Amino acid sequence: MSVKFIHTADWQIGKPFARISDDRKRFIVQNQRVEAVKRIARSVEETSASFVLVAGDLFDSNTADKATVSAACSAIGEIRVPVIAIPGNHDHGGPGSVWNQDFFKSERSQLAPNLFVLLQPEIFEIEEAVIFPCPLLRRHESLDCTAWLRDEQVFQGFQDKPRIVLAHGSVHGFTSEPDGDEEDHAATNRISLENLPLAEIDYIALGDWHGCMQVESKAWYSGTPENDRFPKSENHNPGHVLIVEAHRGGSPVVEQAATAGLRWSSLRHDFSGDEDLAYFQDQVHQIVESRTNQDLLRLSLSGSLGLEACIRLEEILETMEARLLRLKLDNQTMIAPTEEEIDRLTQRAEDPVLSMVARKLVTMMHSEEESARIAAAALRELHGAVSKRGAR
Repeated sequence: MSVKFIHTADWQIGKPFARISDDRKRFIVQNQRVEAVKRIARSVEETSASFVLVAGDLFDSNTADKATVSAACSAIGEIRVPVIAIPGNHDHGGPGSVWNQDFFKSERSQLAPNLFVLLQPEIFEIEEAVIFPCPLLRRHESLDCTAWLRDEQVFQGFQDKPRIVLAHGSVHGFTSEPDGDEEDHAATNRISLENLPLAEIDYIALGDWHGCMQVESKAWYSGTPENDRFPKSENHNPGHVLIVEAHRGGSPVVEQAATAGLRWSSLRHDFSGDEDLAYFQDQVHQIVESRTNQDLLRLSLSGSLGLEACIRLEEILETMEARLLRLKLDNQTMIAPTEEEIDRLTQRAEDPVLSMVARKLVTMMHSEEESARIAAAALRELHGAVSKRGAR
């Protein structure tokens, strides 16, 4: 017997994205986590999946507010098959959890009757498969949540139905990557796949690692369906769900399906001269193209540019700031006026006072580091003022 289903995890609906300062843009990024669930609903229709497994962290917090709960339940209700979820470390199933709150129970009943949250390590059997849930009941669990499955007797008596383990945590070699807003829990929530009776298991659906990754012949992390951080490596690969066909006693067939709505990108550029500015613009265009409010970019700049090129760079960055949902900028570009720019400022016979100021700033640029930086910035402003006056 075989079954096709969707494996997903780490929705983290309600994630605040506090580092996005613009309220409107922050809402767009937050809302994409709900929109991703709607895209999962479309994947269900396209693949004829029998059910959806959510391997933890459906919510970003155990204190999700009522609006977040309602939005999540409404989106889940659009998925026309059962959605089977377990608590993860962000929305663990301990006392006072969101899952036990009356408002969640009411909204689930009215908006998402297809949602089943498995709060205990107990067998959950449905028509097409048998689910072995391993929920987290605390944010930081020192015990292996899959330990109850080490007894092969647990898997007896289900005839030829596929057997699927649903767990949230870190396996050897893979731990979730903190994004700067959460604690490192690499020493907790550990899962020992090697201690499980793998011959009795047909698929292990894992959550916690936000990238898509196969960690064993039958074990996969699906990753988050909607990107939520800047890439840390080329292999991270978030923004997908997994379409899984599991066979009793056979190897699962797994395919990725893209679900991300936003693009998180990184770019490093070292300016070797003013002529390099055009190449930098081309690089940015290749990443962002002509989109607005769909991209987040981490940009690291170094090298040096002349006064006019620095002004042009500021204009480019201002445009990027307007078009992007977030520009995380580390601009270490040094101001290095060209000989022509220095002469234009220091040899102005019609404006001796300005020339004198410019000469003093040029001299300061060769002094101690902090004074040189201030002088270079002042020289850039002076150049900009002269250019504007000349344009009138």
